[in-house]
Amino acid sequence: MKTRASSRVACGCAVRTRRKAAGVDPRIKAANSNRLRRIEGQIRGIERMVAEDRYCPDILVQIASVEQALRAVARGLMRNHLEHCVTEAIHQGSGRDATATYDELLDLIYRYSR
Repeated sequence: MKTRASSRVACGCAVRTRRKAAGVDPRIKAANSNRLRRIEGQIRGIERMVAEDRYCPDILVQIASVEQALRAVARGLMRNHLEHCVTEAIHQGSGRDATATYDELLDLIYRYSR
């Protein structure tokens, strides 16, 4: 019989001492890596545009595109964190770990909403 904890992939945030994700879904990891490589290419393109003295509004449009792409990656990471770490803290009820998770979540939401 599968337990609820073993039927899903944890993001690894519960491993607070290492601060490294353990057991991230490989599809999510691959999708994020692909997105970040595309963003890296966009940034190199912006760098070339600056070096070539391209028209400022064209550069600004590309910068806005990169910002949106980074926000999309951040949304995906936030969703993963909510689905695994925060959900686990809620299921465990109150306690030091739950309180720390809630505080961390509030801080992330505050930073992300700026």
